[in-house]
Amino acid sequence: MAKARCACGEIVLTITGAPSATVMCHCKDCQRRTGAPFGVGNYYTPDQVEIAGNPKAYERGTDSGNRLRNFFCPSCGTTVYWLAGPDLDRLGIATGCFDEPDGALPNRSVYEDGRHAWVDTSVITQRFPRARQ
Repeated sequence: MAKARCACGEIVLTITGAPSATVMCHCKDCQRRTGAPFGVGNYYTPDQVEIAGNPKAYERGTDSGNRLRNFFCPSCGTTVYWLAGPDLDRLGIATGCFDEPDGALPNRSVYEDGRHAWVDTSVITQRFPRARQ
């Protein structure tokens, strides 16, 4: 069992099982969401995650025609998790929000066409110029 939380601790996630993927995303929206050159998230099924607290949500469309709903703490502003996909059935948790670093190397890098040139993704096995095909 793992825990993830926002900076102030108002939003806490309890996670069971292993992620299906750990994804590094270089899209402009993730860059803006994180304030960094990329975002990294571990993906789970919603039944693997118990959520405590009352996050606020921000929803947007994606270039693939799907939806993405970010959930963030209304007190500290940390984006802790998001739901993605046509049915909002993939739950991503910001890797930096975990209490203990799990050491999971991202196995997928997406939107590499927006990657900053100095970010090295050569050790990642699945790399895509846009979203995962």
